[in-house]
Formats: sequence, structure tokens, C-alpha cells
Amino acid sequence: MTTEPQYPSEGTRRHRPSPLVAVAARELLAAGVTSARVEAELLAAYVLGVPRGRLAIADGFTDEQLDRYRALVDRRARREPLQHLTGDAAFRHLELAVGPGVFVPRPETELLAGWGIEQARRAARPRPLVVDLCSGSGAIALSVAQEVPDARVVAVERSSAALAWLRRNAADRAAAGDRPIEVVEADVTDPDLLAGLVGQVDVLLCNPPYVPQAVAVPPEVAGHDPAEAVFGGADGLAAIRPVIDRAATLLRPGGQLGVEHDDTHGAAVPELLAEDGRYVEISAHQDLAGRARFATASRRADHPAAGPAGTWQTDSS
Repeated sequence: MTTEPQYPSEGTRRHRPSPLVAVAARELLAAGVTSARVEAELLAAYVLGVPRGRLAIADGFTDEQLDRYRALVDRRARREPLQHLTGDAAFRHLELAVGPGVFVPRPETELLAGWGIEQARRAARPRPLVVDLCSGSGAIALSVAQEVPDARVVAVERSSAALAWLRRNAADRAAAGDRPIEVVEADVTDPDLLAGLVGQVDVLLCNPPYVPQAVAVPPEVAGHDPAEAVFGGADGLAAIRPVIDRAATLLRPGGQLGVEHDDTHGAAVPELLAEDGRYVEISAHQDLAGRARFATASRRADHPAAGPAGTWQTDSS
């Protein structure tokens, strides 16, 4: 972190956070971090071991803490993800362990998780079966398990690195008292995926890799999120196509599917669902910024063969 005149001199006294956070925020903003002030405060709160809301009344930095804060701000200015620096990511009511090798869950995915939670609560049977494909850190699966405690939740992930984080988070949440989830190592493109659950799943959720290969992504993504969790082939739909196909086999009649997608796929994914022929009640959902974010559908009850099907509608989430 660049030394500025505002930094207090080294000594035994504590250093007030406010001027240090202001300097850090300016440095992060110059580095292209859009939420610079918030992240400077979060890093300061992390080093001081206090909630961000209590930063103004916290004891100042010791010399050692100040050195640590400066080092963290330096790393964030080089666009290392904030969540890698603090070691966790907030998602709905959870704090999840994240780091190299696993995709950092995004706030917009909370909308898909929330939709899935509502569908699970409305399921016709007392212990609904919910499957989370491309689970990554387990954000969606663990949110469902926490908020729908009667649900049986199965999380599927193929990456060995991501699986380590998923299993760690699953163990942490089980130790905290949430219903344990089942973790399955598998590829969502496997035509026999979860063969033992065919026709039994009440809700199937998926946040797959969906960014088209040629799209430029922020430095935090390009340099730190695993590419296999980000890019979905040339058109971004390479994982979504097999997910739609396999979900139709796994879902029970009337079961619900929710798939997150790129904001350029607002028409493409609902069209894929309609073309499959085994889905009805197809809807496109937007995020809070008004961007196309995920699509949902219900498994038809009459088990038709794949083929042309009905229309779809757009909803706001």
C-alpha cells in the first residue's frame, strides 16, 4: 500500500481507522475497485476483528495490525478478490469459506436460491428432494438446507478443488446445526447423472459456467475464479444444454427447475426449455439491476417426448 502523509508514525499508540480507511479507499478506487470505500472498511473491520458497523467506535490499529491492513489493501488493489483476502463470502444467511480453486458466490445468485427455497417450501411432500448442480462452494445447497430444514439436499460438483471447499462448508454448517447435505462428485454432462434419483427430484437448481468464451471478465474473475466455473463454451450454453436435458429426467412430474445464465441469454435459455418439450410454465427472471439472470420451468406431468412446446413469459425477481 502506498505510504501517504496521513498515516500516523509508527509507535506504541494505536492508529485511528478513519484516516487510514480514507487513504485505502482512494487507492482502491484508483485501482478500479468500484466499491472502494465499502471494501476498505470491510478489510479494516476484518483486521480489527469487529463488524463493519462498529468500525467507527473500534480501538485503533496496533502497529502490527496496520502493517497487515496495508498489505491486504495492496493485494486488493492488485485485484485479488476481497473474499480471498478475508477467507469467506456472505450468501443469504451464511458465511462460506472460499479461496483459490472455487468460484466466489455472487449476490445475484441469491435470487435463484431464494426462488428454489420457496419452491421447496411449497413441495407436495413433507421432505422435498432438492438437487444443486455445479454446486461450487455449496452456497445454494447450504442455503436450502438451512432455510428448508425438512429438505433432503444433494449437491453435485466435479472439480476436486471446489469439492474441498464444498465439503468444508457442508461440515461447518452441519456442525452449526443445519441439516447435513449430501455431496456427490460428478459431472453434470454425464448422461447417467444421479441415476438413482430419476423421477424423484422436487426442485433442481443450477448455477453453471455460462460466460461465453470470448467475453472479457473482470480481473478478479480472470485471475482467480476457476475458468471451468466461469466459461460455458463458445456461446456460454455448453453446460446449460445437458443440464436442461438431464433435469427433465430427474424431476418428478410437476418438479421445478431453476437455471442461472448470462445476461445475454434472457431469450436463449427459455427457448431451450421450450424446445425440449418436457417443460411448462417457463419464465425468465431479472436481477435487481434489471438484467436477465435466471430461467425457471415446471416438469410436464404427461412425460412427452422432446419436441416443440409452448411459449414462455418474463417475470421480474
